[in-house]
Amino acid sequence: MTDNSHASHEHVPSRQRRRFSGISSRAYEHPADRSALVALRKLSGFDTVFKALSGLLPERSLRLLFLSDSVRVSDAQFAHLNDMLRDACYILDLEKVPPMYVNQDPQPNAMCIGLDEPIIVVTTGLVELLDEEEMRAVVGHEVGHALSGHAVYRTILLFLTNLALKVAWIPLGNVAIMTIVMALREWFRKSELSADRAGLLVGQDLQASMRGLMKIAGGNHLHEMNVDAFLAQADEYEKGGDLRDSVLKILNVLPRSHPFTTVRAAELKKWSESRDYQRIMDGHYPRREDDKDTSVTDSFRESASHYADSVRTSKDPLMKLVGDIAGGAGDLGGKLRDKFTGGSHGGGAAGKGGATDDSGATRRSGTEDPGSPQGHGPAGS
Repeated sequence: MTDNSHASHEHVPSRQRRRFSGISSRAYEHPADRSALVALRKLSGFDTVFKALSGLLPERSLRLLFLSDSVRVSDAQFAHLNDMLRDACYILDLEKVPPMYVNQDPQPNAMCIGLDEPIIVVTTGLVELLDEEEMRAVVGHEVGHALSGHAVYRTILLFLTNLALKVAWIPLGNVAIMTIVMALREWFRKSELSADRAGLLVGQDLQASMRGLMKIAGGNHLHEMNVDAFLAQADEYEKGGDLRDSVLKILNVLPRSHPFTTVRAAELKKWSESRDYQRIMDGHYPRREDDKDTSVTDSFRESASHYADSVRTSKDPLMKLVGDIAGGAGDLGGKLRDKFTGGSHGGGAAGKGGATDDSGATRRSGTEDPGSPQGHGPAGS
């Protein structure tokens, strides 16, 4: 299984794992993440312009900080992590192995940053929390970020966030920047789902990926946790409550760089059971050499289709309401009032042959309910 063409890959995975030669990051990217990246890659000179601005960004400072105040992973230091890193690069066919550092921090976290060259940082809290297979998925997650080129765009996000703080005294300037930041954070969260998939492709052990996410949520008490029960939490979170809870979910997630941990686990399990994942494992996947020919229009169409499917199949009260309205099911004002109050608005559609769903909202007869480096969230940015 050795590949002599990659001198840096002296080690191959410790157990037999499938290698994805020439794989494009499009193979595992979430549709919303993929459409944004395809569009950005098509902008001639985009990366060059932002790399030219690297003097304005904290990248040089961060590199010096990690070099001077963290431990660089190598054959001599954290050798087991170095093996995992080379294994991950070998499996995803990333020719240049990025430098990796271990930083003293009890908070379990990992990140991939940098404009010129990505660097990976993991905290001691994460290293001490996870076993070898769980850690392998996290390292694969970060290598997935590097292969996708996420490091360039997330570093820009950090820069804009810092800039927003500096111009907070300028009302319109701050609003404009924060609008961009909020949009970038939404993409950022989707990029985390992409990287989770890359971690699964590297570890090729769904249970290890699930265990790692559970530990990030509940600490080193695996004997007290259960994967099925953890996934049931994600289902309860999505479909529970009424419209007020849906609004609170949105408000809770807006400032976050990562999706909630149970949601990440549920999304990863769903992808692992998909035809897309099986095709990759069978050796059928997009190749890097074809990235230049990728259609931006097709990518955005796939993204829009994904969001439409998410709304249609979501169990969240707000998304179900959006689906009902899109399908022409009843008046908006009455349905909003019902969802917020948990009751039915007297004599309306229900009195005209309508039915009432479990949340108390009225729907028309014959209409079925459609059946969704600092400051980072925990582990795996």
